[in-house]
Amino acid sequence: MSRGFSRVVLVGNLGRDPEMRYSQNGTPITNFSIAVNRRRRGPDGNYVDETDWYRITLFRNQAETSAEWLKKGSKVLGEGQLQIRTYTGQDGIERTSVDVNADNFVNLTARDEMAGGGYQQPQSGGYQQQSGGGRQGGGYDNQPQGAERGQAPQGERQKPERDADDFDDLDDVPF
Repeated sequence: MSRGFSRVVLVGNLGRDPEMRYSQNGTPITNFSIAVNRRRRGPDGNYVDETDWYRITLFRNQAETSAEWLKKGSKVLGEGQLQIRTYTGQDGIERTSVDVNADNFVNLTARDEMAGGGYQQPQSGGYQQQSGGGRQGGGYDNQPQGAERGQAPQGERQKPERDADDFDDLDDVPF
C-alpha cells in the first residue's frame, strides 16, 4: 500500500497574536490562527465574502521567529501538512478543526506597515545567513550583521548593476 501526501500553502492574516510555549523536552512550539478570505458570486449574482480559519503550528526555530515577528493582523504565508481533527467542545457540540503542522512560514507584511500602528520591533540583531539557510535574529535587512548598506561583505563580490535593456531574455521565463 502506498502512502499519501498532504501539503497545503495558505496565505492569510493573523486573527490573534502568536502563542509560544515549550514542550516537555524544551522544543519551542508556536500556535496562531489565520483567516483566509475569498470572494465568490452568490445565487443572487452579488459577491459574497467568505472567511475560513486555520490553526497553524510551528516548531523549533520557526516557532521562535514567528512568535517574535508576527502580530495580530500580520499577513503570513504558512506551508505544511494539513490535519483535520474532530473533537467535542465543552458545550457537548462536535466540532471540526483544520490544522496545519507547518514547517515554513513567510511574513508578508510590509516593513512600513509593521512600523506603524504601535508595532515594536524586537531588539535583536539583524538578519544573519546561516549555512543551513535558516534565520537568526529575525531582522529584515538581507545582509550580514556589520555590513554597511551598499557594500558587499568581505570575501563576496558585488553584483554589477544592470540597465533595463539587459532584460531582453525575459521571454525564456517558463511562466
